[in-house]
Amino acid sequence: MFKVRRTLPSKARIMVGPFIFVDQFGPAHFDIGQGMDVRPHPHINLATVTYLFEGAIDHRDSLGTYATIRPGALNLMTAGKGIVHSERTPTMERASGSPISGMQTWLALPDGKEEIDPGFEHVAANDLPQIDDNGVTARIIMGSLWGRTAPTTQHAETIYADILMQAG
Repeated sequence: MFKVRRTLPSKARIMVGPFIFVDQFGPAHFDIGQGMDVRPHPHINLATVTYLFEGAIDHRDSLGTYATIRPGALNLMTAGKGIVHSERTPTMERASGSPISGMQTWLALPDGKEEIDPGFEHVAANDLPQIDDNGVTARIIMGSLWGRTAPTTQHAETIYADILMQAG
């Protein structure tokens, strides 16, 4: 079964910096022939960051963008004035069955930028800086951390990283 858990907002905290919603999906495994089918739907006045730990997702949008995201890469979709997109499991993964695990984070656009032109940006895993030090690995998804900066567009100052720590 495919579940989505929403960390933000909560009664105690409606936002953290520009983060409006933080949705975690999976870990899950799709059977052969199955997958995620988020049909075309609109967004306006915000941006979303999709980041995967396992699996793959095909993104299509009203700008004519088609991109497949895989683990360690990110998709930044800026809705601004408005965009329509869909997210689906790729055909190859459906044919064999596949895992899925990731996050989608919704970011508020700053005052005065809510109506900017929509856009889409895919940043490959190899283009995101990674730091390895003393049992800690950090992939910088957005912003700057420990002297390294991700190439990802920022509409508001943000630090967003995937950090793994070894036990102990």
